[in-house]
Amino acid sequence: METVELVFEELGNPDDAPLIILHGFFASSRNWRQIAEKLAANFHVYVLDLRNHGASPHHPVIDYPSMAADLLEFMNSQHLKTASVLGHSMGGKVAMWFALNHPERIDKLIVVDIAPISYTHCFNHLIKALKALPLSKISNRKQAELLLATDIPELSYRQFLLQNLILTDGVYDWRVDLDIFLLMAPNIIAFPDVKQLSPYTVKTLFLAGAQSDFVKASDLKTLFPNATLTVVANAGHWLHVQQPDIFIGQVEQFFV
Repeated sequence: METVELVFEELGNPDDAPLIILHGFFASSRNWRQIAEKLAANFHVYVLDLRNHGASPHHPVIDYPSMAADLLEFMNSQHLKTASVLGHSMGGKVAMWFALNHPERIDKLIVVDIAPISYTHCFNHLIKALKALPLSKISNRKQAELLLATDIPELSYRQFLLQNLILTDGVYDWRVDLDIFLLMAPNIIAFPDVKQLSPYTVKTLFLAGAQSDFVKASDLKTLFPNATLTVVANAGHWLHVQQPDIFIGQVEQFFV
């Protein structure tokens, strides 16, 4: 399996316990910087850009076995025999697949608003809307935001997605490869076949937003029998953004 060398940010004291943070689809390490800075008071934090995201290399394949292999290579390159892993959404699935396949490399596992299941939603409409943006005619980010309003009504989500729009030599372009995203999105929605895998029996924290429907306790126990599910009130899928203090408190409490 071909791996890519992941770009990362590193925060905190190298003598503290290592904590790896994995972002979701269309996100990057920058989306976790504020959380990482707070956690760096007690941990040596690595915030990764997963393949095809942020500043990490692009690759035509995006799936959980490949991304978990990238993570393993990263840990080996940083001489991390073990580390705690915190993953959100797509990053949470990477973390779960890694834990199921390499349990000896995990200290503590935290999964944020995602379950080890295949979902039924689809990214096609969203990605096609981004691909349809007339980049050569856009002169500012606000203009792009307005052009996407019909297809992506939620302003905060449009702004999140447009963090992937970069200005180079006066011309806007996508940091991510939308053609690869369109082809690989079904892999992101899915979860690989787990029939040959043993459950991950170490205590695991699942954090979910009360306004999100991605996580049900019944979906966790087969693969993660010692899972604890904590639901955060007044938060949806991006609970670390919507309730950052509660989120930090739950993470730190889990490590006590």
